Amino acid sequence: PMNEILKRLLPATLALVLLAGCGGNAAVSQSTSQSQSSSASQSGSQGDQSLGSDEEAFLDEVALGEDVNLEDEAVAMTAAPAVSTMLTPVASGTQVKKNNKAEIDYSNTKDGYVMVRFVAATDKRLKVQVKGPTTTYTYNLTQGQSWTTFPLSDGNGTYKVVVYENTSGTKYATVLSQEMSVTLTDEFAPFLRPNQYVNYENAPKTIAKAQELAGGTTDPLKKVELIYNYVVKNMTYDYKLASTVQSGYLPVLDTVLEKKTGICFDYAALMTGMLRSQGVPCKLVVGYAGTAYHAWISVWSEGTGWVDGAIYFNGTSWQRMDPTFASTGKQSASIMQYIGDGKNYTVKYLY
Repeated sequence: PMNEILKRLLPATLALVLLAGCGGNAAVSQSTSQSQSSSASQSGSQGDQSLGSDEEAFLDEVALGEDVNLEDEAVAMTAAPAVSTMLTPVASGTQVKKNNKAEIDYSNTKDGYVMVRFVAATDKRLKVQVKGPTTTYTYNLTQGQSWTTFPLSDGNGTYKVVVYENTSGTKYATVLSQEMSVTLTDEFAPFLRPNQYVNYENAPKTIAKAQELAGGTTDPLKKVELIYNYVVKNMTYDYKLASTVQSGYLPVLDTVLEKKTGICFDYAALMTGMLRSQGVPCKLVVGYAGTAYHAWISVWSEGTGWVDGAIYFNGTSWQRMDPTFASTGKQSASIMQYIGDGKNYTVKYLY
């Protein structure tokens, strides 16, 4: 079976390796990595906060102090180098922190997520920070009655969720916050459900395509193979979108599936969503491929454990899977070798 997978995933085609197909200055919903040596203002505090930015990063890296400056970051879009049913998040209402502006539902932290909504009328920009034991993720938030799901990607430990509202420029005031102790059901919990970055909950065409492609097998790695083959062979890189993408961009999976084109973020989110909908634990990973900001995925199976960025077997070992590079490189020997070299990848954030 492994040789068969190899044959399917390593066609001997010649192609140019595109290592710098798009710029890194556009921005998307953001995450922040930091040492948790300080904390944000308490719930209801009206003090402005500011967060310094690392313009090359997908999300800011800072040490939070009295001021937090929340800025937009670059989209991961570089084109070159165990469950049986679909799980969905629910705002259960058993553990909720709220005021007249916002709500934080942390009823299901054991399942690896929190849910937030900003119900008060506002035309100001909103953000949410999920501060884990070692990493802080900062996201955009849209005003409205609908809940937005954020993963608890940092494992077990103490988390703090903070909702911010823009006051001026890049300054934000704390609207609501809640600290919680998290003990996950298992290490897969955050990576088996939809969230803001991998939102397939309202993507019926994506779910149906995943079922069409992989519903006939129970083998997780076979599901990976089938979905990977489809994405790599049917999607093309959208250089126009890469050059014009704006802050707050999030993949709309059914749109990506229909257009069959997208940036790196789209490739990784589509494949991650398809696999999760099939019950395969799957991480959307943001980090560096060489020196370029990029996104790829990692999957888990009972037989292999976590395969960090790996998708195909070369007869000896699993190799790195990256659906963007493999597609834009047309699976040439050189691009597959690059993908297979773990030294080319540095993990920063998990979604």
